Amino acid sequence: MPLIHYTTCPVCQSTELEPVLQAVDHTVSHESFAIWQCRKCSLRFTQDVPDAESIAPYYRSEDYISHSNTNKGLVNRLYHLVRKQTLSDKYRLIASATRKKQGTLLDIGAGTGAFVCFMQQQGWEVTGLEPDETAREHARTDHGVQLLGMDQLFQLPPDSFDAITLWHVMEHVHEVHPYVEQLKTLVRRNGRIFIAVPNYTSYDARVYGAAWAAYDVPRHLYHFSPEAMETLLDEHKLQLQYSQPMWYDAVYISMLSERYRAAGGGSTVRGVFNGFSSNFRAFVDKSKCSSLIYVVAK
Repeated sequence: MPLIHYTTCPVCQSTELEPVLQAVDHTVSHESFAIWQCRKCSLRFTQDVPDAESIAPYYRSEDYISHSNTNKGLVNRLYHLVRKQTLSDKYRLIASATRKKQGTLLDIGAGTGAFVCFMQQQGWEVTGLEPDETAREHARTDHGVQLLGMDQLFQLPPDSFDAITLWHVMEHVHEVHPYVEQLKTLVRRNGRIFIAVPNYTSYDARVYGAAWAAYDVPRHLYHFSPEAMETLLDEHKLQLQYSQPMWYDAVYISMLSERYRAAGGGSTVRGVFNGFSSNFRAFVDKSKCSSLIYVVAK
């Protein structure tokens, strides 16, 4: 299997790299992967990951909720329970940031189509892209939406979208710089790009260390800090308007991390407590939230 070994930082191209921890793939393979860090921009990245043509088997699991829509297990049932609220929150954020109640939207990594469906119901004209065939089929059968394959990303016309959303997608992208440049091409002058990624500088990441579920190796190629995300945007002359916490993620990730740290066991109560503790600290400094949405303009 072809592996990618980085000798320069995937974001800033610095050669000042160092290994920081070993994380296990708890979802599919149970293999261990090294996570390295750039001393210059603080990006963390998974070292020796399968290349784009080889990584698909690491997504093949009924427990991978963004592709299977599963409600198996307590954590996934809670995910479905709060999803309606998070969809409404995302709509309000997009309407506020774009100053549009309706418009054109591109959702990249659309999963099983819940967000695409919700935004269509609000009157938005939505194009959804999703690489996984199983997820696209769930989108059709569960939500009645037709998603396109990721090969369409570079076929779309420039200046087409008022909003482009990537909900926990950027950390999966192998060719990150051409990808970001295409987002810049596709968004309209007064449009906004919304990039949601986990934040390894959060309190829950510090508590769980290598067992932090949002490392999700090898599917997550990159592990962003706010500094690393700003560096990536600066590389493409994109402007960070502001960042927005994703409060529910801390609890969800902490519950998963409890299970990973205890090899299938762990305390649900402790996971909830650590998630709320992480959010409590993030009220003081929102840049320490477990996951952040970066609102970006040309």
